[in-house]
Amino acid sequence: MEHAFDFDPTYGYSREQLLAVEVPKGPEDFDSFWRETAAENARIPLRLESKQVESPAADFDLFEVGFDSWGGVRIGGWLVVPERVERGFVVGHGYGGREGPELGLPAENAAALFPCAPGFHRSARADIPGNSQEHVVHLIESRERYILRACVASLWSAASALLELCSQVGEELFYAGGSFGGGLGALALPWEQRFRKGYLSVPTFGQHPIRVQCACEGSGKAVRNYYLKHSEVSQVLQYYDAATAATRVEIPVLVSPALFDPAVPPPGQFAVYNGLGEGSELFVLRAGHFEYPGQGEELERLEAEKVNFFAS
Repeated sequence: MEHAFDFDPTYGYSREQLLAVEVPKGPEDFDSFWRETAAENARIPLRLESKQVESPAADFDLFEVGFDSWGGVRIGGWLVVPERVERGFVVGHGYGGREGPELGLPAENAAALFPCAPGFHRSARADIPGNSQEHVVHLIESRERYILRACVASLWSAASALLELCSQVGEELFYAGGSFGGGLGALALPWEQRFRKGYLSVPTFGQHPIRVQCACEGSGKAVRNYYLKHSEVSQVLQYYDAATAATRVEIPVLVSPALFDPAVPPPGQFAVYNGLGEGSELFVLRAGHFEYPGQGEELERLEAEKVNFFAS
């Protein structure tokens, strides 16, 4: 695939080699760290707020929502509610944040909550950077305070908010997220039993030992640059490895990793999939975070795969 990068966004891996990338075992207290975080978050009152705003379409109502989450952060986002609700999605966003809800869910009659991660847009704070390169290394030297901990917890809080606002969702609760949202999803899913299925597209934060050795763009570059100056940060990153977390996921997950990606090195993406158990599904993309010939047709096939996955 033609490109102008001064590095190879395939990193020399074939599909077969990517499917053989090993998953980091993680520290002995990996599970207890995340279970304690989830338990702490569950004890935080949501202080839920919801205000209906003008909807861009006649077939659903739109609400601005706000709720509290771990770390003393107030999360803002949007809730989409169709006339008939049979299921619900929490939808994570990429590392650019979001300025509104993304429409076109892979299931009919689905309510969806679109939270903004701590520091972005409706969850903006003066003490948290609002750009990806600074955000991804915010407090990265501390296992307890690293910003990704609050970001993961915000997805659990979003699930609670959605179920409180739309009780019709019942047990049909799903997660979907890409890139930043894909990595956070992998970190969140093992510790939240209410999600029934998940979808992770080009997920980041997988296989940190390989990831920090790969030249790349965006937030990954920021982490790598920090690591090259402060290699001791690897002791923190092992608690935030999405591939390690994936080995603890007990629900079916559809993953769409890419063979070529200048922003999220493919070995880390595939490591997330490799860590998942039986019942999970794979749809391999030719490229991620990059436009390429035939992309439209490939994404149409992926959309059909997502619809089938959540319908089964």
